[in-house]
Amino acid sequence: MKIAVVGVQGDVEEHVIATKAAMKKLGIDGEVVATRKSGVVSKCDGVIIPGGESTTISRLIFRDSIASEILEIAREGKPVMGTCAGLILLSKYGDEQVEKTDTKLLKLLDVRVKRNAFGRQRESFQVPLHFKGIGEIEAVFIRAPAITEAGKDVEVLATFEDYIVAARQDNILGLAFHPELTNDTRVHEYFLRMYSI
Repeated sequence: MKIAVVGVQGDVEEHVIATKAAMKKLGIDGEVVATRKSGVVSKCDGVIIPGGESTTISRLIFRDSIASEILEIAREGKPVMGTCAGLILLSKYGDEQVEKTDTKLLKLLDVRVKRNAFGRQRESFQVPLHFKGIGEIEAVFIRAPAITEAGKDVEVLATFEDYIVAARQDNILGLAFHPELTNDTRVHEYFLRMYSI
């Protein structure tokens, strides 16, 4: 198994480390590669889009053909996970901030997202969440987006306050929080298991 982490912005190395640790726990002989170039994602069995600034990431992945490779592996049924800004990019619909900045979306997850959903007064925080299929986890939110609406084919995996913060549609997994910033690899293990389902 080979997993790509889109290395444009965000906690790239943390995702690489967490994914390798999850592979080890699951007994998977695999490789995790961080990439900023086209031609890598299409050769992988799954991809992670980390956080960062969604407008910048969008411009870079669409400019460098990485977006088309993500769409290709998604169509093949391979797992795609987006965290924080990665969730925004996976979404079908954005809020007015997304529209105002003309951020191109991959439109793989039938949800509407709101950028900076928890406001400036709560830019970064950590809370316990119940994640369906995993149980209780600690979730780190950093100027996080949230899902305000989800289509009928979207499975809600976790909520916080009035928002959806984790959702799955077939082989697409979107998270408003940063699972790579804790020592708990269960979310990455969940993502890796999506490959064989």
